[in-house]
Amino acid sequence: MTNFGFFRVAAAVPAVRVADVAANVREICRMTAAAEEEKASAVLFPELAVTGYTCGDLFGQQLLIDAAEAGIRKILEFTRGKSVTVIAGAPVRFRGRLYNCAIVLRNGNIKGIVPKIWLPEYNEFYEGRWFSSGRDFLSPHTDITGRFLANGKDTVREGWCAEIEYAGFRCNISPDIIFTVGKVSFGIEICEDLWSPVPPSSHLALAGAQLIFNPSASNDVFAKHTYRKSLVCQQSARCVCGYVYCSSGFGESTQDLVYGGAAMIAENGALTAENERFRTSSSIIFADIDIERLDTLRQKMSTFAAVAPDGTPYTAYDRLYSRVGLGKEAPTDFSGKLYRHIDPHPFVPAGDNEEMDSRCREILSIQVTGLASRLAHINCKSAVIGISGGLDSTLALLVTVLAFDKLGWDRSRIIGITMPGYGTTGRTHGNAVKLMSALGVSCREIPISAACDLHFRDIGHDKAVHDVTYENSQARERTQILMDVANQTGGIVIGTGDLSELALGWATYNGDHISMYGVNASIPKTLVKHLVRWAAYNRFDKGAVSGSEAREILLDIIDTPISPELLPADDGGNISQKTEDIVGPYELHDFFLYHLFRSGYSPAKILFLASRAFGDTYGKEEIRKWLKVFMRRFFSQQFKRSCLPDGPKVGSVSLSPRGDWRMPSDAKPELFLSEI
Repeated sequence: MTNFGFFRVAAAVPAVRVADVAANVREICRMTAAAEEEKASAVLFPELAVTGYTCGDLFGQQLLIDAAEAGIRKILEFTRGKSVTVIAGAPVRFRGRLYNCAIVLRNGNIKGIVPKIWLPEYNEFYEGRWFSSGRDFLSPHTDITGRFLANGKDTVREGWCAEIEYAGFRCNISPDIIFTVGKVSFGIEICEDLWSPVPPSSHLALAGAQLIFNPSASNDVFAKHTYRKSLVCQQSARCVCGYVYCSSGFGESTQDLVYGGAAMIAENGALTAENERFRTSSSIIFADIDIERLDTLRQKMSTFAAVAPDGTPYTAYDRLYSRVGLGKEAPTDFSGKLYRHIDPHPFVPAGDNEEMDSRCREILSIQVTGLASRLAHINCKSAVIGISGGLDSTLALLVTVLAFDKLGWDRSRIIGITMPGYGTTGRTHGNAVKLMSALGVSCREIPISAACDLHFRDIGHDKAVHDVTYENSQARERTQILMDVANQTGGIVIGTGDLSELALGWATYNGDHISMYGVNASIPKTLVKHLVRWAAYNRFDKGAVSGSEAREILLDIIDTPISPELLPADDGGNISQKTEDIVGPYELHDFFLYHLFRSGYSPAKILFLASRAFGDTYGKEEIRKWLKVFMRRFFSQQFKRSCLPDGPKVGSVSLSPRGDWRMPSDAKPELFLSEI
């Protein structure tokens, strides 16, 4: 059974009865059984879930404290023989002080107790009235960051824990414990800890915790949840970790406050699961955290692996924490149900209309600003673009028009050139000419067939042989025309090739592979189509920037099959050479590229995820076929990426050889192909 680096977690919000430990324990056990049934490796319950958070001065009653300990004993007995780790909140008395703790239970054992460090002592909260801070368990010669204060020297201390006899077990009690399940390490911080200037989870992550669990009791007031959610997501991003948050819900006292029972699970800044608040019954959510991806991202992030803010090497943090092994992960079959959304189009902006509008606007702004800066820097007199009537050249033209508008330059200085050849169809040629006219740029038409005929005679190539020489000669002839016109007019050639073509090497070397500035170099094909559609409705519609009817032309370009048009049209005058029939669907290749580059996934994992994301569209064997094509081409075509022209980086995936992707052109694909 392959888990592909996933780790299933659960956040359970039980309906509580304040001070009714027996009822609370029954509900915790019931929800633990539900987590075990779903093969979760860990389940988190809210802060002080065993007693209820709002007991107030009842926490001073010995009867309640004893009942809580007896309740923990029942829960741990319930966990015997189970593979799920339970994290439950309870008050723990130790050496005459009471602590607000998270207790880690596994297979009939208490594995450790983590006390809360930061206690709220303001407004309606005053935990200091009942509880002591977990900082009591730090060495008396260290501060909260774990540095020696004695003798005026900052020296990293060794891990330090107190031992406690609790519920019939001896275990460690300390905030400085990292627990390990299989190959996954997690730490715990409690409620207010997250709201502190430097949350304990920051240090736990530096010490190797890939997951953070936060049992909480956060009341709900207007707009607080939005901020709370942002805290969880931001901390998971800052720590490059999974973050499981679970807060008290229905049944807590509403004497002065209301507890909505918020539960959420985030991974590296993105919310992967969230419950419905203000329920009158218990709720539980699950998520499959991609631990493998988190490890890869941490490895790539140099700031994560460098040094701590105080200059302490991160490796020294390992000595600050005690390590407790909990056993193996739950035997989860991730090939079945997967508690994780797999986005089939990871490059395409998602969200509501307002969010998508904002993201498309920003992407275009990056492209436009990059080009405008380059044009102004060299005091360029013109911009030359080959306009084919296809998607890529259309987006490049739109970006160039917006750049000229931004600079206040006349659009007539943009020279669009359509260069019909052997395979040019009436549809693409017509759209190219109409689009240039609608946008008010200078339009030139330079046919290439005669020049290519002469070239074939010069090199002794039979024009009837439609091989790679036949095709690439046309691409290079077009590039020569563009370069020479740019020289004539004191301009630069604007590249039109996109990120997907660069990944596949689907470009003619020293043909469309070359330009003076490639505005689409960081835009994959799936995003090109999306941006052109957005621009059609938001930038180049009637009364917009162009002041003309350009939208219908752009929409027809979007609906035109993707083709280099290097082979003659069919008998009906239609495109005969369709790129996706040759190299495969671009939506698959963009998916492969994203997860190979961004997440460092193996081909087997990419195949697994693609089968989940595209299962209704492509069969697994078809996906496998195109994944093999992608891997072969990605490796064999690196030499084209090693000498790319300048171009603006737009997203987190870029193949620029000057920083983002440095791969030897001679690397062999056999290791990757064999896993497919």
